[in-house]
Amino acid sequence: MKITREQVLRFRVHAQQVDRAQTGQASTDAKVLDIGVQDTGPDGSLWALQQRGFAPDPADLFTAWTIRGAPHVYRRAQAAAVAAATAPLSEADAAKRIFDASKPLKEAGIPVLSALDRIAGEMRSIVTEPTVKGDVSGALNARLPEPFQRYCRSCDAVHVYEQPFRLAALRGGLELRPGTSPPVLERIPGWRGMASDIEPSLDPVRATLRLLGPATPKQVATYLDAPVKDVRAHWPVDVEQVTVEGESRDVLTGDAKALSSAADVPDLIRLLGPFDLYLQGRDRELLVPGEADRKDLWRTLGRPGAVLVGHEIHGTWRPRASGKKLRLAVNAWRPLPDLTEQAERLAAFRGVTFDGLVSD
Repeated sequence: MKITREQVLRFRVHAQQVDRAQTGQASTDAKVLDIGVQDTGPDGSLWALQQRGFAPDPADLFTAWTIRGAPHVYRRAQAAAVAAATAPLSEADAAKRIFDASKPLKEAGIPVLSALDRIAGEMRSIVTEPTVKGDVSGALNARLPEPFQRYCRSCDAVHVYEQPFRLAALRGGLELRPGTSPPVLERIPGWRGMASDIEPSLDPVRATLRLLGPATPKQVATYLDAPVKDVRAHWPVDVEQVTVEGESRDVLTGDAKALSSAADVPDLIRLLGPFDLYLQGRDRELLVPGEADRKDLWRTLGRPGAVLVGHEIHGTWRPRASGKKLRLAVNAWRPLPDLTEQAERLAAFRGVTFDGLVSD
């Protein structure tokens, strides 16, 4: 079955519930919570949920370092299941996720999964009360042998490798206290260890296909920062093959009809945060065909947000805050509708007053 680029993007808008009315429903039913909502920057997870019409009680959510070692928000009731779902798929996957930290462990004959368990246990024994990340790291240095540590030139000090530290935290039943910088770690209440089974809705491969599909194993692996071999080994059997711009991809069988019949949403306007899931697919050329536009949106430093109109990105935006006022700096790639309502929503979310649009 041949699927157009427009059908893919319309499908994702609907699958991710970006087209829901912005009613601020106090619920954790947002589908993006299955895969985790990245919480980077002031317009992170809660803004992404508000853009989808949800305003859950923060007490019903928890934050942890998971996919790609980035902070993500999930349903608190599923903490143990999330830990199981986001754990490495294999020893090879674990080694890939921790980058250069795997080399000294391998040379010392320490399996990466065993190393993560060791770090997790030590971290849990250290964090008996809310503890700043730096203090946890310092305490770990005194407990772990050399293969777990590295010399940091910028700090002129020895630290535990960053990615093992991050990936072990949830493994040890630790969450991140929201809004803290530097991060504060604390114990997840009632923690009894990771779940023994992965809930189907939280399966990261299925969730990526469901929310960022149709996709190839390589695209899913890149999103999850996992080896393609492992992703293929966990590939769902209930998929159908489609062709998108000449490329073969898979979609979950249950989503095939929605993909082919996804309706246009021309009146939709959203100010997506820089790390919104809609922007996280690893097929950037499909989402934003123009090379110059891609460079504007996915900058290495200082990444802006995206102006979504219907299913298309029409430009980028940046907040310009001054005291209790907020201006919206916009770089339009194509004609834009009136953004005032959305900008006022953003200002209210930040607790300030909207003070107009300016060019970026």
